[in-house]
Amino acid sequence: MKCLLIASESAEVLFQWTDTEFQQNVQEQYGASQEEGHGLPAFEDSISTLFAPIIISCSTMVDRLSDSYTSFTTENNHIYILHQFDECLYIAVNGDGEEGEGDLRRKIYVMKKMIEVMFGMVTLSSNLLRRELRPQDTEQRARLWKHLQSLLETYSQLRENDQSFLVEAVERLIHPTLCEQCIEFLERRLVQQLNGSVERAGEEVLHAFILIHTKLLAFYSSRNASSLSTSDLLTLIIMAQNMYPSNIDLDDPHPEDVESTSGSGPDSFYTPEPSPTDRDSSSSADKPVRGSTPVFEFVDPDVQMAEDSLQALEVPPPAPSTPRRVFLEVSLKDGLYPMMPHSMYCLPLWPGISLVMLTKIPTSAVAMSVYMFLEAFAKLEKRLSEGQEGSAATRGQPTIHDVRSKLDKFIKALGPSEIQSAQLQNVWTEFKNRAFSRGGPGFNRDLIPWCKNMKTQLCGIYRQCFLIESGKADIPQRLSPSLQERAQTMMQEKLMDWKDFLLVKSKRNITMVSYLEDFPGLIHFICVDRSTGQMIAPSLNITERNTSELGKGPVAQFIKSKVWSLVSTTRRYLQKGYSTVTLRDGDFYFCYFLWFENETGYKLEAGDIPILPDESAPIGMLAWDYYRKLLRYYSKNHQGEVVKCYELLTVHLGVIPTDIILQHCRQLASKLWEPSRNPLL
Repeated sequence: MKCLLIASESAEVLFQWTDTEFQQNVQEQYGASQEEGHGLPAFEDSISTLFAPIIISCSTMVDRLSDSYTSFTTENNHIYILHQFDECLYIAVNGDGEEGEGDLRRKIYVMKKMIEVMFGMVTLSSNLLRRELRPQDTEQRARLWKHLQSLLETYSQLRENDQSFLVEAVERLIHPTLCEQCIEFLERRLVQQLNGSVERAGEEVLHAFILIHTKLLAFYSSRNASSLSTSDLLTLIIMAQNMYPSNIDLDDPHPEDVESTSGSGPDSFYTPEPSPTDRDSSSSADKPVRGSTPVFEFVDPDVQMAEDSLQALEVPPPAPSTPRRVFLEVSLKDGLYPMMPHSMYCLPLWPGISLVMLTKIPTSAVAMSVYMFLEAFAKLEKRLSEGQEGSAATRGQPTIHDVRSKLDKFIKALGPSEIQSAQLQNVWTEFKNRAFSRGGPGFNRDLIPWCKNMKTQLCGIYRQCFLIESGKADIPQRLSPSLQERAQTMMQEKLMDWKDFLLVKSKRNITMVSYLEDFPGLIHFICVDRSTGQMIAPSLNITERNTSELGKGPVAQFIKSKVWSLVSTTRRYLQKGYSTVTLRDGDFYFCYFLWFENETGYKLEAGDIPILPDESAPIGMLAWDYYRKLLRYYSKNHQGEVVKCYELLTVHLGVIPTDIILQHCRQLASKLWEPSRNPLL
């Protein structure tokens, strides 16, 4: 019983996602009320009817009380979480008890992040965003909603099964030699050739990275590129997984599946079956058994990797990828520019392995100008709303007079041919007459509606340049199909001898076996460098066909559920200002630590962590970078120092003495980030 809805203030549905159970419940509820002879109402109409009282109630409370509710629970224990972003109301519902308020709030913020990456600064205009999310063409609307629904489902699946999305940090594949080789290949061969080709149509490859399922093998950024934020990188990984889903369970097929693929041609491979057991190895119908292996077992990683059989991987024919327009944060010397347009190329190399490239488009300077103007009008509107008038409203950098000069040049460069440009020109002319003319009212509260109108018109220019497919700025702006095929082929040739190893390595990236000698009683850990947005943790892939180090069956699933629960618990404590949590739960002892270090590795004294209200944005790095703000807050008392932030979560057996556990945590924290151990993290 799950649902996520986006609605306008007039109760118009802008997007909806429901699971099967919720959909059936709605159809039964509204189908029963239909008169005989009439068919069932459209599901969208039923959803609109169901939520209309809640939406209208929220709007009424905002209008009359300037306040609204953020959550409520019904008598049948359905949880509703509501959040208003400008004029769009997000509502998340759970009725099966599988999600709490924090989970639903996180889902809302993740959905908002997805929409921002897809639509950019159009999200700053509620009117334009409504038109984007609810196109008049019903087929186009259905395609868009299906795509957004698929992205949400992909995220939910990753968060339930992937530790990197549980803690919202990127996991690298630990193989320093191959990683270095791939980075060098991306820099000196791939990106250099692409950017030197005449077939790139003015685009420039800024970033290129290789994904093995959701893990990062290699990442390269060109010298003139801005760093890619962790939030954007995690979102791009979700989008790549949505385009080419990984089925981890199929990477460990039954032996008979592997046997049937042998000799299937040059485009497939398989790993031989494990050594024969006491049973007759000639019987291909029987699964090999390991004897009396206990359910809870730590398996040697080399033995385990040798026993992992890979499914035959058919190499897909190189098909040129139609790029997706994505809007990402760019950090330059003169400031931070959110939602700058890029083209995203996701080229599948083999199932589970992809090459992703991000390119800068020739007209990206237009987006930077639009953002600068939007920021100037937003600041002016805020000052006027606060009662500041005249020169007090126009102070700051850049001044409104600088903006006037630059905007005149910007509109002139756009040309009068486009309808949107003409509309911007008309509104800007009226704004100038009111603000700058001697006989005009000048800078007072009467100018606020015109500030809003200017922002809408600027967002319209942005939409015309970067979102409308038929716009002239979007016609040949993409790498040619032959150039994409060349990139795909080059990368396949580079990784051909490594592909089978990489797919197994992605499931056994780090194993607990290598830590057991130094840390007896340690069951699991997750360590996160929040300064770089990267994490280290032993693998926890538990599927019906795949045995993890924790064994297979209820014990392994139990440990995994405890890890997920621990992360949720520690976030609640962190939200209340606690940076250290230790708790005992049955046979297990859990620890969580958050601390700061300078660039030499010296641990800085613990300070007070800000306490956040319950309805605040969820702690993480995907939808809202809590740790970036936390680092800024903490760095105020450490001027001139580079401050880094780390988190460590551990699970020990409860029989281990507490002082030994705390000693383990200290030693583990220092050991994990040793340069000799994980040199590229």
